[in-house]
Amino acid sequence: MRSYSIVVIIVLCLAILTLDVITFYWLQSITQLVVSSLFNMLINILFWIFTIGLVTAILVLKIRIESISPKRRQRLISSIYGLTVSSFIPKFIFVIVVTTLYATNYVFSDTESLIVVPLLGLLSGFLPFFVIVYSIFRSLYRFKVHRVRLGFDNLPKHFHGLRIVQVSDIHLGSFNSRYHIFDRAVRMINHLEPDLIFFTGDLVNNFAWELRGWKSTFDQLKAKKGKYAVLGNHDYGDYSEWSSEEDKQDNFNAIKIFINEIGFRILLNEAVILDNNNEHIAIVGVENWGSPPFKQYGDLTIALKNVNEVGFKILLSHDPSHWKEEVVLKTNIDLTLSGHTHGMQAGINLKTKKWSPIKYKYEYWAGLYNIEQQYLYVNRGLGWLGFPGRLGMRPEITFIELETN
Repeated sequence: MRSYSIVVIIVLCLAILTLDVITFYWLQSITQLVVSSLFNMLINILFWIFTIGLVTAILVLKIRIESISPKRRQRLISSIYGLTVSSFIPKFIFVIVVTTLYATNYVFSDTESLIVVPLLGLLSGFLPFFVIVYSIFRSLYRFKVHRVRLGFDNLPKHFHGLRIVQVSDIHLGSFNSRYHIFDRAVRMINHLEPDLIFFTGDLVNNFAWELRGWKSTFDQLKAKKGKYAVLGNHDYGDYSEWSSEEDKQDNFNAIKIFINEIGFRILLNEAVILDNNNEHIAIVGVENWGSPPFKQYGDLTIALKNVNEVGFKILLSHDPSHWKEEVVLKTNIDLTLSGHTHGMQAGINLKTKKWSPIKYKYEYWAGLYNIEQQYLYVNRGLGWLGFPGRLGMRPEITFIELETN
């Protein structure tokens, strides 16, 4: 919230108030069907208590945000974010539906208008509300394994059947020390018996203190041939104000040290070569490289300089924008693994069909893509940021099996 100016916050509050005035107006056409005046008064009072309370909370948090501890600040922002979304969207849909119904009132008789319109209006408001509540309290931590099998002509035969697990965008600060929840993801990962575990960035929201208490959880992750990680845009501390550049660097170093302590080799514009019976593949990792306004710390040229002769390469790069800009049709990298988008934490996944509003910002935003024989897989993220829910976009563990054609 600190990144938003007071003008933006005031505009948001005015939008909430405007929508609630319109909602309240249409609500009267429904509550008038209730005989009890006392019940009507109670509904009206509760309606405005919630509205005024929400707007007040947003303004107070913006004004006092610097005096609140970072850990409590994250919790408050997420809570208010969730309340705002779960209130605004159902009311917006309710207003649109009821306004449309009354505008086309000629479709109904007078008797039908008194019954059908209020019922449809209530349904249009309550249904999205319950869906959003479900996304917050149920699907937020319903981890899902997405299985992918890829065949390559140039994959060395001794790497046929290589089992890869990719996780991304954990955002530990949002878990609020719920170790028991993340333990479920750890068990699911280990059950897949991976040869390699790749983490593609955004371990934290901003701060190294978010990592406290998590080492024993991550120590449980098992991979036969190794664990590798790269950094995401949130791992650099760029979204916080620091008293000095040294403090920011200390925070950054602490995150890198933690990644190494939990058994992951962090790849900072570098590559490693895996050997199996004198056959080789390369694991390449770049620092975060994103389209503006995201910073571009990554240097793919440097990362590739010692593995140009290796025939099969896997690239770990947090932001999928990097694939189109510097990888596909410009290098001989076979498979790129990314995250970053979270699938916007909201969308539709129906077998082979998927959709999310994030597609209008990112061309490659979730799942598998390919151009000729080069592949990109974008993980939907294991954690969450901002809105404390996942609507049709469950947290993902990616399981990839490589085969020789």
